[in-house]
Amino acid sequence: MFWTSWFLAALALVLAWPVPVFLARAAWPARAPSAAMVLWQSIALAGGLSMIGAMLCYGLVPLGDNLGQGLHALMQIVVGRASLDTLGLIHAFALSAAALLSAHLIFTLWLTFFRIERQRRRHRDLLNILSSPSDDRPGTLVINHQVPVAYCLPGGSRSVTVLSDGLLDLLSPEELRAVLIHEQTHLTQRHHLLLWAFSAWRSALPWLPTSKLAQQAVSSLIEIMADEVALRSVSKSTLVTAIALVASGSAQLPADTLIGDNAQKIDTPATTSARLSRLLAPTPALAAGAQLLIVAGALLLLAVPTALLLVPGILP
Repeated sequence: MFWTSWFLAALALVLAWPVPVFLARAAWPARAPSAAMVLWQSIALAGGLSMIGAMLCYGLVPLGDNLGQGLHALMQIVVGRASLDTLGLIHAFALSAAALLSAHLIFTLWLTFFRIERQRRRHRDLLNILSSPSDDRPGTLVINHQVPVAYCLPGGSRSVTVLSDGLLDLLSPEELRAVLIHEQTHLTQRHHLLLWAFSAWRSALPWLPTSKLAQQAVSSLIEIMADEVALRSVSKSTLVTAIALVASGSAQLPADTLIGDNAQKIDTPATTSARLSRLLAPTPALAAGAQLLIVAGALLLLAVPTALLLVPGILP
């Protein structure tokens, strides 16, 4: 397992810096947002698995030739059937680091989920007081606010789309339809789960370039994916106008207002600019074959550390 640990360490290093930087600067993800989303998830999972696996494998080197043997021998030490001296200080430290990193990632994931759920619950309670259900749009709440704003608040069967009076007064029926389709896409495709996972990853490893770049890229990609769904039902000019008007309203909101503090984050200026640029200066989507290759590469990337850890004898 000695060479396995070093190979996993090298893979973790590559996935922590050059790969996400290169991907974040690439232009093709906007032409294949779904494939790019799969790739970002693969990079995150493979990177985390490689980091933990490298420390785990190195720590188990004195105890066996593969992960199964090493874990079995480690269990013998834990229950007192074997001496801790067979492990050594450096390898014990590596195992402790692997355990601590795993616990840190899991705890941060849970803590982020708890924090987001608490914010959404508080926000939903305020909406119950300050908003009213839409008469002709199921699952939609209207808040008395003159700034044009639209967002969705995930919550399973209690998910809602929130619109302001200012938005309803400003948008035409077709523009409003574009906004509603966009927000409903966030809910139906469960984009909030992706935001939760990558937010937790950034909170757990804020010093890792991958975590920041991935969160920014995923936030942009989910907006592009929702726009693509909206374009199936409305014209491009209608969607562009709707995006610009909603963005003008979001820019007027203080960060601590009810609307500005929603769980489904309102577009940042950078994201809005990227969305408008993509619609106003469109580039053709990547060929289906190229997108399949990207997805296959992403799955292969995730399979490499998984196989190295689970399949005995691939590397000594």
